[in-house]
Amino acid sequence: MEAGLWIVFISLIVILLILDLGVFHRNSHAISTREALTWSFFWIMLALVFNVFIFFLYENHWFRMGLNEPILKGKEAALQFLAGYVIEKSLSLDNIVVIALVFSYFKVPSIYQHRVLFWGILGVLVLRLIMILGGIALVSLFHWINYIFGAFLIFTAIKMLVIQHDRLETKNNLLVKLAYRYFPITSEFHGNRFFVRSKGHLQMTPLFLVLLVIEGSDVLFAIDSIPAIFAVTKEPFIIFTSNIFAILGLRSLYFALASMMQKFAYLKASLALLMAFVGMKMLMANYYHIPIGVSLAIIGGILFVGILASIFAQEREGAPFALFFAGVQESLLQVIIKHARKMITLVVGSTILLIGITLLVLPGPAFIVIPLGVAILAKEFLWAKKLYKKIKGYSKHFINKVSERITKMKEDK
Repeated sequence: MEAGLWIVFISLIVILLILDLGVFHRNSHAISTREALTWSFFWIMLALVFNVFIFFLYENHWFRMGLNEPILKGKEAALQFLAGYVIEKSLSLDNIVVIALVFSYFKVPSIYQHRVLFWGILGVLVLRLIMILGGIALVSLFHWINYIFGAFLIFTAIKMLVIQHDRLETKNNLLVKLAYRYFPITSEFHGNRFFVRSKGHLQMTPLFLVLLVIEGSDVLFAIDSIPAIFAVTKEPFIIFTSNIFAILGLRSLYFALASMMQKFAYLKASLALLMAFVGMKMLMANYYHIPIGVSLAIIGGILFVGILASIFAQEREGAPFALFFAGVQESLLQVIIKHARKMITLVVGSTILLIGITLLVLPGPAFIVIPLGVAILAKEFLWAKKLYKKIKGYSKHFINKVSERITKMKEDK
């Protein structure tokens, strides 16, 4: 029965895409900001309506959904879908910058950009489904994979802060290399066509090359974003549907926001903080459960603060922090590379320390994990070194007291 639900959903998405290109965008034209905002509103509202369906689907257990242990009720399922949708939608904003770079690099006429993004969605449907099912299989077989996902998300958060998408290196792209090796490529665009036949030979146009680069970039972003959704839900249908609805609105969101992304100076920092929070949530999942409602509030709060800070930064021209996040990531990257050992020590030590703090509710493990985290931090940070010496001193004093007590008890016997 559940397989039928998947088939119906995928069929519905395919029908919507056919209507999109075959009816509403049959003729190639440049997408205006107003049209893009209208379509963005449509896709967002459609996702919210589908979320209502998710509530009733799991509340009434239609198609036997939500009956696996632990049983998932409608409210929890709807919140999980919304959290997954917000995470994927937020992280896709960084993808908009890359898409804009690709279009600019290949000088794609604006009237053909929608067609490229449309066909890109079809590839995304298949690739995301494979990656999500693969991720679910890994999590179910190897529970410890959650820790790897969590650590990877924290690493990605650091990477988002220090790497700037201001250049496009297509010569190192594997798909581009394969295309140039096995296909003759035309030197110019041929309307909205991906392939043309010249002198009896099939040739690839630069437009298809653009599609390959965008598909490749989506795979890289999916590697970052899909593990993040595992922090809020393990339900396959919710993971897939929230992902797809977020991606469906990416095309219209691109045309609405591509020209304005540089104005949001703090958005990248807030996305990095979001990734770090989700990573920590995955690392602590076995020891401290953060309710889905609280997670959603934190995610929304992080994004709200990032957008609000960006708006205020625009009013204060030359604000040092705005300039920092908007234009000097390369300088920061050089500093990070120079002090990479400190950064790695900070991330690993802090992670172990936080896990130890969450273990305080349990007898025993925290007294081993916390000193271990402090010991790692003490390798590079003076404050941690002083704290470690104090812990070491207290430990020695405690051990000496215990030894004296044991010796005294033996003597009394």
